[in-house]
Amino acid sequence: MSAPPELPDIVTRAFDVSRRAGYVSFCRNETGRLLATLAATRSGTMAEFGTGCGVGTAWLRSGVRGGAAKIVSAELDEHLAKEAAEIFADDEQVEVIAADWAILRDRAPFALLFLDAETPGGVSPDQLADLVEEGGIVVIDDLIPTDLWPPIVYGRVDSLRESWLTDERFTTVEVMVAPDTSVLIATKR
Repeated sequence: MSAPPELPDIVTRAFDVSRRAGYVSFCRNETGRLLATLAATRSGTMAEFGTGCGVGTAWLRSGVRGGAAKIVSAELDEHLAKEAAEIFADDEQVEVIAADWAILRDRAPFALLFLDAETPGGVSPDQLADLVEEGGIVVIDDLIPTDLWPPIVYGRVDSLRESWLTDERFTTVEVMVAPDTSVLIATKR
């Protein structure tokens, strides 16, 4: 085990909200611990596209040090956004918005941006490069690990992963966070 099994209180609250809402698609603990670690290195504004019930946002918040950092998260499903917003109701550093992630474009640039590989509307470097500050980090989760080049998943080239790993605007690495899942971590040059 790479970390104590205890979860930060804010993450436990987010899991409780997820269970009550019947929502089973959320940030895994392995990815969450990585997010908390990365958030601890950031100041400025961090964002999550696709809040769900707030588990990923809670992991980000658990890593924030000091009062300079802010987290803004957008969720298209109004019910889920309302549930997630309740977790952070007393936290001035976190804002959950019931809207499509594109609304957050006006809040860019971000010091850290977290999103799912399956985010509606795509997550290509061309779509996100202008939303991240120089030295900012993009974390894309829910990838199936592969050690092939080009990256092949389900018998096809994973063009999204290939585009991030070869885009000259970013230094990108794929990191396995568990035997069955990996993330891309991209730092804007």
